Amino acid sequence: MAVPQRRRKCFISYHHDDEAEVRDFIRSFDHIQDTFIARGIGAGMPGDVLNSTSRDYIMRRVREAYLRDSTVTIVMVGRCTWARRYVDWEIASTLRDDARNARSGLMGIVLPSADRAPRAPARLADNIGSGHSQGYARWYRYPGSARSLSEMIEEAYRARSTTKPDNSRLLFSNNRECI
Repeated sequence: MAVPQRRRKCFISYHHDDEAEVRDFIRSFDHIQDTFIARGIGAGMPGDVLNSTSRDYIMRRVREAYLRDSTVTIVMVGRCTWARRYVDWEIASTLRDDARNARSGLMGIVLPSADRAPRAPARLADNIGSGHSQGYARWYRYPGSARSLSEMIEEAYRARSTTKPDNSRLLFSNNRECI
């Protein structure tokens, strides 16, 4: 597969416990031409980003405020990423297709610290596919090169127009306990 001609704007979704590893990932790949342009909320936000229980309002606000100009969401999968409600909301917003914002591609990358027993967030897992069928989302081990990362991103980008996502799961109201 050829390396894409342009960098994709990628929203980086992650659990705050993995922030150092995620920053290393961004530093390793973001500066290399033709890889990606990183976007993200950041782990240092105090309290709730959105104080609402309305699914439509939450999805619209996350999409408008944080994902509006991205074309692929990269979920950085650490040990407890699956338990984080903001990650769930960001994935749900990524899969939402509305009049203002088209849905984005979706992929998970397992961080080195979680490589022995990675657990995908449920909404991401709903979209990965199984057996010989390719789902909406893509699942990868940590990339070994900028070229392989570019190919992963491009594959997730293309999948958004060929496969319908599953976004039927109810939103997390709270973080789950990660033990």
